[in-house]
Amino acid sequence: MHKTDLPQYAIDGAIRRRGKLHQFEKISPSKSALVVIDMQNAFMEEGSPAEVPVAREIVPNINKLAKSFRANGSSVAWVQMTQTKDNLVDWSVFYNGVNNPERAERMIGVLSEGSEGHALWPELDVNSEDIIVQKNRYSAFLPGSSDLPEILEFNGIDTVIITGTLTNVCTESSARDAMMRNFKTIVVSDANAAPTDEEHIASLASLFQVFSDVYATNELIEIIEKG
Repeated sequence: MHKTDLPQYAIDGAIRRRGKLHQFEKISPSKSALVVIDMQNAFMEEGSPAEVPVAREIVPNINKLAKSFRANGSSVAWVQMTQTKDNLVDWSVFYNGVNNPERAERMIGVLSEGSEGHALWPELDVNSEDIIVQKNRYSAFLPGSSDLPEILEFNGIDTVIITGTLTNVCTESSARDAMMRNFKTIVVSDANAAPTDEEHIASLASLFQVFSDVYATNELIEIIEKG
């Protein structure tokens, strides 16, 4: 599991901006959703081109959160990164710049709908009543990436609690855009995963100061149950 202690500069920066440590000290369960980003085989399986080993370690915390959220009347949403050959053209900066051609082809393969890599990790506690959506960019809240914001708004949800992988890529992008779309946004420090502790902490530190609140799993469950 990652180290999760926020650096002092992030704590000081947050307090300087808002005058207290946490943005959201109370949560309305009926207006909240647990949003689980990209916990798919492509990011979980050993040897996958997108493997994030720590992602396997956060599964128990995500399941614990999902159980608590459902029990208290909150929604749970599972988001799947979904790519097609069209993305080689309409997201060419990513596929021709961030990735080399060989890795780009492999990523398309493991994230295509219907592939083994695209499926949610089997150890996740996915319920038939949960929301399942696909996204075609890092952020689930980027306009045109997914239907998630509209689904949440239709259901009266104004607060999102973000978990998943990678902390410093898709979860961070989603958290930033969620806040920019006026969702109260919380990131769970021990239910997100990145390639390294350093990347994980740097992402949490940036988000905590401006874009989101940050809580650990047990802290958040206590807040939800009080709500």
